[in-house]
Amino acid sequence: MKAFEVTGTIDEKGQLLLDEPLSISSSSVRVIILVNEQDEPDPDDTPIEEIKASLRRALQEAKEGKRIPLSQMWEGIDAE
Repeated sequence: MKAFEVTGTIDEKGQLLLDEPLSISSSSVRVIILVNEQDEPDPDDTPIEEIKASLRRALQEAKEGKRIPLSQMWEGIDAE
């Protein structure tokens, strides 16, 4: 069995609407629904274009020699 992670919404009729179509040939699937709690932020809510722009900036900075020493990368990050 293969797994695909996709996002979607449940409409007012209780039907699942996927954000993007799946290109799979199987006609029978198993579905697990994960629902965010109201006070729980969605870790995947950053728009794709924003992520791509950030990666482009980071690549350009690396090409220009603007690098952060590894010893400083974890400063200010709470890793529990």
